[in-house]
Amino acid sequence: MASASTQSIRQYGLVTVSYWAFTLTDGALRMLVLLFFHGLGFSPIEIASLFILYELSGVVTSLLGGWIAAKIGLVTTLQCGLLLQILAIAMLLRDDQQLTIVYVMCAQALSGVAKDLNKISAKSSLKSLLPDHEHGRLFSWVARLTGSKNALKGAGFFLGGALLSSIGFTFTIVLMITLLIAVVILGIIFLKVLESPEHKPAINQIFSKSTAINRLSVARLFLFGARDVWFVIALPVYLQSQLLWSYWQVGSLMALWVVGYGLIQAFAPKIISMGKSNKLSSEVGGSTLVFWGILLVAVPAAMAIALSVYKSSDLVILVGLIPFAFLFAINSSVHSYLILSFAQRDRVSLDVGFYYMANAGGRLLGTLLSGFMYQKFGLASCLFVSSGMLIASTLAAHSLPQITSSNNN
Repeated sequence: MASASTQSIRQYGLVTVSYWAFTLTDGALRMLVLLFFHGLGFSPIEIASLFILYELSGVVTSLLGGWIAAKIGLVTTLQCGLLLQILAIAMLLRDDQQLTIVYVMCAQALSGVAKDLNKISAKSSLKSLLPDHEHGRLFSWVARLTGSKNALKGAGFFLGGALLSSIGFTFTIVLMITLLIAVVILGIIFLKVLESPEHKPAINQIFSKSTAINRLSVARLFLFGARDVWFVIALPVYLQSQLLWSYWQVGSLMALWVVGYGLIQAFAPKIISMGKSNKLSSEVGGSTLVFWGILLVAVPAAMAIALSVYKSSDLVILVGLIPFAFLFAINSSVHSYLILSFAQRDRVSLDVGFYYMANAGGRLLGTLLSGFMYQKFGLASCLFVSSGMLIASTLAAHSLPQITSSNNN
């Protein structure tokens, strides 16, 4: 990495560790809350409601978080995200009778704020650590950060289910808090200022005026809505209630899927450019998302049809999850690269925040629909809605410009 300073690489590593730790606890917390409260007798719609404020707060935080980061710095918002996550997790250290729907929703809302502060800071910092012409390295760094983060989130799903079964709810919470405190201390000692922005944007600049960013944001909203409409609530509840899977089995499947999805994301630049040249260079943009998006549209629709035809629903799910993970990972990785490429350097956190507002909106929409559609119409209906959302995402992305990305890393 001759063109990247040792200091930049070191800071990239520290940002990655911080993002990893947060994501590990976030994944564990998601599975912990989902399985624990389903075990207490909560319905799918009630479980979905626990995450409403989590996703809604993500929408607001993404929009304002980019502006806040531009004002006070990315390191500060990165650390604030970790501290808020510690507080959100600690709020769950109460008796079962005190963990009401409203109370847990508030704890999840705080966690949602923490997540998006951490995400915006981590993703935006990559733009600050590399020069503008390093498109190939930027794609590689984004893919590695995002892919490894999702692999860790999968590990968090596994830990959430496994630790709930083995040591219980309270001890799992304490372990997560301890990990986050250690990472906060590490950041205080070693993490330096990632940027010194001269431009201090006004609050009315939080909305993007870029057509490319706006279209990419719409595509992102429907992309993640398409995933969460069947994956976050409907699938784990279906596995547990209809197929009688244990906490550990559900957590393990969700974990393996997200880990695999994350690993594919990390290698997305090479997968996309395979066969195009010996130097692994290619143009990445709207046509890329259309190609991979069309392939992805077919997967949930095929799964929904197969569920109504074949009796072995567990086999249909297990087989269908593989191509969905692969194709969704490619699409998501290209999205994450394009937002940083399209973002202006002097307002990168604002553009990234606006984009992840759409991401959070998609997750919110998907979560709400997941609980409602599953309880009213079943898993197959969630999968059909997923395909419809993917069509909308692909249409929104079709006119995005192309960016030449040479993988010289």
